[in-house]
Amino acid sequence: MPYPPPPRSAYLHIPFCHRRCYYCDFAVVPLGDRVDAREGPGSRSIEDYLRLLHREIASAASGPPLSTVYIGGGTPSLLTADQIAELLAALRRQFGLQPGAEITLEMDPASFDQDQLMAVLAAGVNRISLGGQSFDDAVLIDLGRRHRRADLLETCRWMHAAHQDGDLQSWSLDLIQNLPGQSFEHWDDQLDQAIGSQAPHLSVYDLSVEPGTVFARRAERAELDLPEEELAVRLMAHTSARLAAAGLSRYEISNHARPGHASRHNRVYWSGAGWWGFGMGATSAVRGERLARPRTREAYRRWLEAPPPLNVGTGMPLDELLLVGLRRREGVVLTGRDGQALEERWRPFLEQGLLQKCSGRWQLRDPEGMALSNRVLLEVVLWWESVQKSTTAAPPQTAAARESGPG
Repeated sequence: MPYPPPPRSAYLHIPFCHRRCYYCDFAVVPLGDRVDAREGPGSRSIEDYLRLLHREIASAASGPPLSTVYIGGGTPSLLTADQIAELLAALRRQFGLQPGAEITLEMDPASFDQDQLMAVLAAGVNRISLGGQSFDDAVLIDLGRRHRRADLLETCRWMHAAHQDGDLQSWSLDLIQNLPGQSFEHWDDQLDQAIGSQAPHLSVYDLSVEPGTVFARRAERAELDLPEEELAVRLMAHTSARLAAAGLSRYEISNHARPGHASRHNRVYWSGAGWWGFGMGATSAVRGERLARPRTREAYRRWLEAPPPLNVGTGMPLDELLLVGLRRREGVVLTGRDGQALEERWRPFLEQGLLQKCSGRWQLRDPEGMALSNRVLLEVVLWWESVQKSTTAAPPQTAAARESGPG
């Protein structure tokens, strides 16, 4: 088998949503609040895109059966259960699906009801990522979200019931912290409600203000009252402590899970293993070769007429392996002369308590190092730039590089 091994994971991008949230810079196609995937507004647009997506899947090189599938967006739960089943059937024809494969679908609380949830589970989905973002109606309005707290609480109850009944293997709830005007007390209340949802997995993301978004324009006008770094660090530390006490262990900077509920698909990204990517705006990493698709539908349509050839690469570049590896609880192992050079650059972080070295592995300390991870990760970038400028020094190997099979 060539190195890196062929992927055993696939990401499918469904770009459609009701509306673009104020912080979102993803490749999405807003269709309005009345969108209907089969017969109503936007249905022709969705069907046209799905034909393109099926064409790309059918044209992919063959590979081993998939162990994880992630259907993201956008709002994939705008699709009907039949449309989702057809996409899974296309992957099964092209690659096969391993028994027990993790099949994740992103769902938005404003886009489905309990019948739709049960229908997508019957279609083969076994893990749900629920985009809640907040339990506060005022915050949801300020984010540009369509759902409200009552919707989120109801969908959480549906998820918990399906999980308890054995119809749903696992589910995750997404929240955003360090939002405009957020106080410690407000965030603590959000954590109370998140823990009360009984979600076995929580993804807690820091707000990122991306160029071209409504939030970016607000920031330019000094209308975005974001928490200062000291409060942001305190909020992250509090999140880690509260969720750990509730049985949700932090296994990556933004992700916390009960035993057995970590996202297998996301761990593929963080380990440096490859994956198939399908759909506009999607990125794939097949046999070490990164390939991003156009972010608009018409450009994606033209791209499908003459996609670039699949080249065999040498795996994820070392700097990326370090950057993603350090995000994980298990960290990275460095060997070789240049590995020693990077360790020297990391010594101050060791002394500051941001990094720790355990059994040869360098890890961000939780919560201090994970809260201030950008300081450590920036040093990786600066070190890599210096290595690239040097003569013939061989880059160090990491454990992630040696274990980059998809697992």
